[in-house]
Formats: sequence, structure tokens, C-alpha cells
Amino acid sequence: MHDVRALLTPAAFGGVVATVIDNNPGMDEATATRIVAEALKFVDAAATFPTVKITPSRVVDEGWHALILHTAPYATVCERLGRFVHHYPERPDPGRHDPHALTRTAALIEQAGHSVDGELWTGPAKALVPVAANCSHTPKPGGCGPINPGGCGSHGGGQGS
Repeated sequence: MHDVRALLTPAAFGGVVATVIDNNPGMDEATATRIVAEALKFVDAAATFPTVKITPSRVVDEGWHALILHTAPYATVCERLGRFVHHYPERPDPGRHDPHALTRTAALIEQAGHSVDGELWTGPAKALVPVAANCSHTPKPGGCGPINPGGCGSHGGGQGS
């Protein structure tokens, strides 16, 4: 697959990286760049496999949040991928944690044609860097996925597209 950075203009990519840095004082630009690239890979995988419930790591979710804040470039990314990838956050709950979810998500990202930056796809206890993102996603039946929410606590079984 192509370099996911090409989904954004260089200026837009730089703007998203700057948002990650702004939201995480002390983070260096190289780490923020890695986080945004992984977020783009995640969005690509979510668009490519819309019926599979996947979840970003907390670190990658920080990049996804920053990307979403840049609404016009995010909409363009989703258009290029052929599907809008919605974000349905849940408040963190250790009871919903699935230790295998990140492994499955990383495998799907690889199936979409990307290499995975493994240091950024760890569980919350092993995160490479602390980040401001404080939501989680439940990628299991009855939970929330990035495309359509399920019967999670945040959405009470609501429907989305």
C-alpha cells in the first residue's frame, strides 16, 4: 500500500502532528509523527474492513483524535478511503479490556498492506509515551466499533453509520 502520509497534504499532516504535540506537552515531533502515521493506518484498516470491530491503542487514539479535530482533512482522508470512519468513544473501563484486541487490530492493519509500529500498539500499562487521550473502544460483540456503535455503555445500543 502507499505511504499513508500521502492521504494528507504535507501541511495538513504537519498540522495534525502539531495538534498531538500541543495536546501532549513535552512530546517530541518524531514521536508525534509516528502516532499520526499509525492513526492513518488505523483509519485505513477501519475503512477497508468496516464490519470488523477494531480498536486503536491509547497512544494511536491520540493521533486519531488529533486527526478528527482537523475536520476538512479528515473528511478528505475518509473520502479517499471510500468510507467515513466515525469515532464512538467510551469512558475507560478495565472490565471491558480485551488483551487480544490490539493484536487483532495490528494484524488487520497489516492485512490492509501496512507495517505496524509495534511500540505504539501496546496496552495502556505498557504505553511508549503518556498521552492525553482518555477514551477506549470495545471491539467485541455488543461493544463499540469505529464504524458503527453497538450496545456499549456510551450509546445504549444506538445505531450509527
